[in-house]
Amino acid sequence: MEKIDSHIARIQSKVQDLLKKHTDLQKLVSKQKETITALKQKEEEQQNKIKALEEQQYILKSAAGKLNEADKKAFEQTIGKYIREIDKCIALLSE
Repeated sequence: MEKIDSHIARIQSKVQDLLKKHTDLQKLVSKQKETITALKQKEEEQQNKIKALEEQQYILKSAAGKLNEADKKAFEQTIGKYIREIDKCIALLSE
């Protein structure tokens, strides 16, 4: 009987260890998810900043008259996109 009790106690100890490890792993996964979310948000902010800086670069090159044909075409497309967005806003405000 003592042998069975010691065997059960050993199994309970192992189960408790596994439960503790499981809990620790869940906490680790949760922290890593938070880190991933923060990094994705930071990446998005960096992408927005890059886009803004590229637009500033086009504006500066345009003002200096140093745009090559490809840059000029991209700049005109960007300006066209902004004009369409402004037109949409004006149309919505007019309703």
